[in-house]
Amino acid sequence: MAITYIRRTDARPPRHYKGPLPEGQRRRRSGGGSSSRRSGGGGAPRSGGNSRGKRNYQEMNVDLSKLINKAQPQQEVEVYTPVHTFADFKIDSQLKENILGKGYMTPTPIQDQSIPEVLTGKDVVGIANTGTGKTASFLIPLIDKVLKMRALGKDERILIMAPTRELAIQIEAEFYGFAKRLGISAVVCVGGAGLEPQIRQLRRKPAFVIGTPGRLKDLEERRELNFGDFQSLVLDEADRMLDMGFIPDMRFIVGKMPADRQTLFFTATMSRDIERLIGDFLKDPVRVTVKTRETAATIDQDVVFFSNSEEKFTTLVDLLKGPEFDKVLVFGRTKHGVERLTRDLTRAGVKAESIHGDKTHGKRQKALSLFKQDHVTVLVATDVAARGLDISGVSHVINFDLPGTYEDYTHRIGRTGRAGRTGKALTFVEKR
Repeated sequence: MAITYIRRTDARPPRHYKGPLPEGQRRRRSGGGSSSRRSGGGGAPRSGGNSRGKRNYQEMNVDLSKLINKAQPQQEVEVYTPVHTFADFKIDSQLKENILGKGYMTPTPIQDQSIPEVLTGKDVVGIANTGTGKTASFLIPLIDKVLKMRALGKDERILIMAPTRELAIQIEAEFYGFAKRLGISAVVCVGGAGLEPQIRQLRRKPAFVIGTPGRLKDLEERRELNFGDFQSLVLDEADRMLDMGFIPDMRFIVGKMPADRQTLFFTATMSRDIERLIGDFLKDPVRVTVKTRETAATIDQDVVFFSNSEEKFTTLVDLLKGPEFDKVLVFGRTKHGVERLTRDLTRAGVKAESIHGDKTHGKRQKALSLFKQDHVTVLVATDVAARGLDISGVSHVINFDLPGTYEDYTHRIGRTGRAGRTGKALTFVEKR
């Protein structure tokens, strides 16, 4: 895909524009702030890569060959043939009805292979690309587990840890779709949202508690949560929690849980640190791996070169005003940079909203809602939006700033090219 553009006079950045500058033209400023682990927002600086731009920000080394790829026609993509149907699983009949009501007919590969193992009570490590249905892989069998234990007169409680508030909220929404008419409740415990409402819900002893590690630990320290009450644990997007610096909180929480619990560990990538966590947290786990390639075959990838900050901004506006750019995620480096870029895009006539760790919970949800409902065409975000968010129909992902690692790149562009559709990913790269 060749990228061409015509510079528009109305796209010129305003005089006050303070977007990211190329190497050699960096400003001395302390903007951006550090990510708040307890809020579940933002990301943390990574190791590896080149140290460029914002102080302590690690930018990935650019291998252009890995950023350019022509999407394969859909008929060339290998089709997975599931072993099971949802009707095959030995689960509650009302739960099956709810699954069908959500339009789930055939399990995805991770669902097909992991649900039977979870139903047996085994610890499971699920490794799969983003957007492959991991949430249902643990919610369906765990909801069934709660129902079966209730029938035996036992109180089964599930603790689910997620790296961001958006992912936690998304898990809760998915949960209630599966749990209709089953008399099972859930609560989301995340930073940036009111503490008292969460405490009131916790005191009702919901079967499912879904939260970010920092807020969960806060609630335990307030004696509103007792981790010893939970017999099952889910660590969702565990690699992202590791990246964000949640490991001490995770170890604190797991250390207070029963030793004979069932633990489910879902991740998109593996590393030595992840392997160490698996060894520490799980007992003889079954490994389910359905990850086949680093980036989806349905994503058309290309690069956009720029020489200076003005050209970079102008090119972005030209692209976003193109007719095919109808639902676009633009990733920036810092929270302050994302907010500035959103304001400047709006002044240039682009309907844009922002999402980052400094925004309140309510404002983040409003921005997501406006984007999902097509009231705005562009969502500018830090890596807080790179994982877990279920946003259908994203036509393009644009890396306005390079991510910290190639792994982060794959998660960013994984927001497009989903559900068998072809998506496009563009990465801005400075001319050398």
